[in-house]
Amino acid sequence: MNRFLKIGEAAKILGVSIQTMRRWETTGYLKPDRKSEGGTRYYSPDKLLGEKDIETDLTLAYARVSSHDQKKDLARQQTLLTSYCAAKGWKYEIISDLGSGMNYRKKGLKKVLNAILDKKIIRLVLSHKDRLLRFGAELIFSLCEANQVEVVIINQGDDCSFEEELAKDVLEIITIFSARLYGARSHKNKKLIEAAKVLIDPS
Repeated sequence: MNRFLKIGEAAKILGVSIQTMRRWETTGYLKPDRKSEGGTRYYSPDKLLGEKDIETDLTLAYARVSSHDQKKDLARQQTLLTSYCAAKGWKYEIISDLGSGMNYRKKGLKKVLNAILDKKIIRLVLSHKDRLLRFGAELIFSLCEANQVEVVIINQGDDCSFEEELAKDVLEIITIFSARLYGARSHKNKKLIEAAKVLIDPS
């Protein structure tokens, strides 16, 4: 095999994304055999076939908040995850979502699930367990175990009491259904959510 392959073809042979190929080049893990003046990368097929059993060492760190007014909390999560992974010396990528913990269709969550099922990562890092999902996180943890993906939850000791967890779940459900009924940005929706917060935590 003499024809050199472009990065997209090379990525398909190795079963990884183009982004992974570029990250490998940056770290020196797998560099292209040739590079044109325009920046097009070319790989030797023979070399790629020898690397086909290559093992990834990528860590995914996942952050999530439910609404736009929690963006400061999202930034705090991202900072914590970045500091933690960097201190461990891991090769990592931060994935963030803005959406309900009861929504399984979020773009970032889908990316995490695909990475687990495709065996593209060795580790999943969360600031708290409920940042992944409000319900069903254990199922994803089981998928991680089945695919030999380590799960790291940084704040294990900050678990809420049963009553606090229940209150958060109830508020999450009210938020979702009121948003569907009135619209996420409507005045009625905001009033209903604020009233629910007072009822759940009058302090």
